[in-house]
Amino acid sequence: MSAQRMTAWCWNSTVSPVVLPFEALLDVTLPVFLVIGFGYAAVRSGVFPDASVDGLMRFAQGIAIPFLLFRAISTLDLQQTFQWPLLLSFYSGATAGFVAGIAGARLLFRRPWADSVAIGFCCLFSNSVLLGLPITERAYGSGALATNYAIIAIHAPFCYALGITTMEVVRHGGGGLLRTIRAVLMAMVRNALMIGIAAGFAVNLGGIQLPAVLTEAVDLIVRAALPAALFGLGGILVRYRPEGDMKTVLYISAVGLLLHPAITWSLGANLSLDQGQMRSAVVTAAMAPGVNAYLFANMYGVAKRVAATSVLVATALSILTATFWLSILG
Repeated sequence: MSAQRMTAWCWNSTVSPVVLPFEALLDVTLPVFLVIGFGYAAVRSGVFPDASVDGLMRFAQGIAIPFLLFRAISTLDLQQTFQWPLLLSFYSGATAGFVAGIAGARLLFRRPWADSVAIGFCCLFSNSVLLGLPITERAYGSGALATNYAIIAIHAPFCYALGITTMEVVRHGGGGLLRTIRAVLMAMVRNALMIGIAAGFAVNLGGIQLPAVLTEAVDLIVRAALPAALFGLGGILVRYRPEGDMKTVLYISAVGLLLHPAITWSLGANLSLDQGQMRSAVVTAAMAPGVNAYLFANMYGVAKRVAATSVLVATALSILTATFWLSILG
């Protein structure tokens, strides 16, 4: 089974690949955010216990999504998919967002350096999996996701390497950098998403032919990946109530939802990305900060309230901004 067919099972799309503004809101972005809203309402009302959200997310992020990434990457044409103009466009925009986040936090809001780095990380880490995949798939079809997987494959390693290196420099002048990087690398090795990606590359590069019965079993799990993750994300957002620092939160939202995709779009145009690459890169760049933004702040014990609130507020605002970018991309 191809990666395209397998992913289509995960999130069945009936939307035309050509997206117009109002159609984008009604047919692409709104269903995705409604699933998040269902999860939020179910947990907020007590219909779905808050204690069960963690179990659901462990299934989604620890099993189903790693299987999804494994199956997709194991069948990708790596030479065709991993193109340096694509990665340069996306990650230049991400890095610019990180720098803008730090600069804004420090110069505009007078935050300490450690807080500023955590705020910069919120601007850096877009929710490429839980939001980027389903919105891209619904807008442009499952065949468009190959480019998303190329971005996702190095997303967490790049962002954490940049964020941790910068944080250690501002906190300790780099003195504890090697020890911290070693600890984070070990954590990545144990991370289920990284394991799924690495296993997919191993199968792909090794030319390994998996038994059909095994791939069919994996695909059964993959079907539940994104719907379960989106519902669980809604439940998690109940915990992140808006609390203060709204100017900083709105600044993070502007950088993440507008500046990052704008830079990616501009560079992509100058580097002659094809239409499929441009769509996937810009849509992924335009996603709200993921839960990893809060996890990074929590790891260092700085700017936790800002990070948590930015995840909630930017996710809500991205209903509108994602529609805007979809209308620009066509």
